[in-house]
Amino acid sequence: MDFTIALAQIKPKLGCLTDNLSLVEGAIERGIRERADLIVFPELALTGYFLKDLVPDLALGLDSPEIARLKELSRHIGIAVGFVEATGDYRFFNSALFLDGGEIRHLHRKVYLPTYGLFDEQRYLARGDRFRAFDSRFGRMGMLICEDFWHLSAPYILAMDGATTLLCLSSSPGRGLSEDESLGSTVAWQRLTATTATFLNSRVIYCNRVGFEDGVNFWGGSEAVSPSGVATSRGKLLEEDFVLATIREGELRRERIFSPLMRDENLPLTLRELARIDTEGGR
Repeated sequence: MDFTIALAQIKPKLGCLTDNLSLVEGAIERGIRERADLIVFPELALTGYFLKDLVPDLALGLDSPEIARLKELSRHIGIAVGFVEATGDYRFFNSALFLDGGEIRHLHRKVYLPTYGLFDEQRYLARGDRFRAFDSRFGRMGMLICEDFWHLSAPYILAMDGATTLLCLSSSPGRGLSEDESLGSTVAWQRLTATTATFLNSRVIYCNRVGFEDGVNFWGGSEAVSPSGVATSRGKLLEEDFVLATIREGELRRERIFSPLMRDENLPLTLRELARIDTEGGR
């Protein structure tokens, strides 16, 4: 089916849960007015990114009033949003929810927690332990959170699990310069999303935040990428934006006929060779 996605390229306030929920609600209401079927927010949209010791204070259980409010709003539009999740055993996860029809349809906990350079997630957060595709009224989907997308196995697993649309919620800081003086992180992400979409014959929906935290600038550039690797819609750099993208079933059909990479993928061979490498220690 064809459907319309809104990419809410927002600027969350660090540690301000109430303000950020209002910001998210405002974007959802705009998405409803503009007749979007699904709205996607960045990683940790409800809290900001560099939380450090604030994590326990801002974490939400799935039965919290804030999540209940998002469930209610999802009766009018599908919602993908990032937050800090608190579990009953006192662990905290960098999580993303997919809500639709008044219910939580899928929960993804970030698996790959960057702890290098300016990142320090493993100090404060627990790791997720699975990648699962899920069925939605928009077809079969998968969700990843920022660093997850940089590990080739993650989108591959979701694609082999049947996902034809990959949602990536991100809080990517601006870092480095390319040879033509473009922002290095922008060039790297655009190359990654295009390559992943092409080789997995899948749509990639990437939503990144903007704004400053602790002197670090987040660059935005949210985009919808077709299965051919072409960005069909793209957000502004370094500014808040609200991007609408029409996702057409015909584009997926044409690409999978023209370049049937997923049809020809040999999963049993992959599993056999990975088992061999694991047994032999990569010799």
